[in-house]
Amino acid sequence: MSRPPRARELVLDAFERLLVTEGERAATMDATARAAGVSKGGLLYHFGSKDALETGLLERLHVLVDEDLDRMAASAEGPVAYFVRTSAMSDDALDRALVAVSRLAQGGHTAAGTALRTIRDRWADALRAHVASEAALDLVMLVSDGLYFNNALEGDGVAGPTPTGAAMDALVEIVTRAARG
Repeated sequence: MSRPPRARELVLDAFERLLVTEGERAATMDATARAAGVSKGGLLYHFGSKDALETGLLERLHVLVDEDLDRMAASAEGPVAYFVRTSAMSDDALDRALVAVSRLAQGGHTAAGTALRTIRDRWADALRAHVASEAALDLVMLVSDGLYFNNALEGDGVAGPTPTGAAMDALVEIVTRAARG
């Protein structure tokens, strides 16, 4: 697949940032053009409507998830350990896209909600062969969800109980062992 033009990526970056920091209602076409430093015509060249912009963000998320699934499959620690460890947000491209698409879903965007459910199912499918049972898979998924949620609480002076360093290593070991049965 060829790389999209840089201006298109800047527009998607700006739209994503607006969704994350200000919410779905503030992420208008005009605000996105301003935030991207492009004219409205420049934005419309790449995305002819807000629907097209939202679709572009969903496509970006799916590409990032494909890449994440590839890294998960190749992880030396194994898919379960990789998944748990990467569930603590690191403000990378995948995290930002997930939060932005979550904002769209919270605003009632049906395709965004569907995309998030599909992505969660894809992660579960990738893990299923590496756990002892569906209950073990539920454990892994729920620990992941909890890490992600608690990590999201950090900031604005509210500390989330997200383990790091040796504490994360211990959690990964416990979950990996439990998932194997």
